[in-house]
Amino acid sequence: MTPIAAAPVVLLAATVLALAGCATSQGQGPDRKAQTASSSKYDETRKQAMEIGSQPARDMGISKRKVPAVLEDALADPYGIRKLKTCAQLAAAVRTLNEALGPDYQAGGEYRENRAGKLAAAGGKAVINSIIPYRALVREITGAAPADRHMDALIDAGLARRGFLRGVQYKQRCKVRS
Repeated sequence: MTPIAAAPVVLLAATVLALAGCATSQGQGPDRKAQTASSSKYDETRKQAMEIGSQPARDMGISKRKVPAVLEDALADPYGIRKLKTCAQLAAAVRTLNEALGPDYQAGGEYRENRAGKLAAAGGKAVINSIIPYRALVREITGAAPADRHMDALIDAGLARRGFLRGVQYKQRCKVRS
């Protein structure tokens, strides 16, 4: 399928994801918390749709993901604490990692899954991933697959560093906020 012929398919996948996100946010009351949660779900769905829709461009090597410098630093030295002497410095380092990785794990939190959203995302990915014939080979040739493996290593290093810094905060008896 040519990129021009693929455009309607990408639009269709993005629409399905957007509708799945909207369907899960309806029926909430008018209070501010519900509106914030609803807009947060919508933003997350929109972000996911954009991620899925841009996958063929990344597969072909046309588009690349932006790599946060803090994750590159974490990969280079995940357990270094030079220049991190105070609780404020440790907290700032954890906040920077949170910005790159998303929120940290919260103990006692309930796991919730949006089944309709997950089904829509799986369908969208299946449609988008079928656009490029011999996709796995194309991804290796263009460098997209090695770039994804590198990004996975960066995320793993960032998660390890954040956990390590949380442990250092605990050992130094720092007051830790979520």
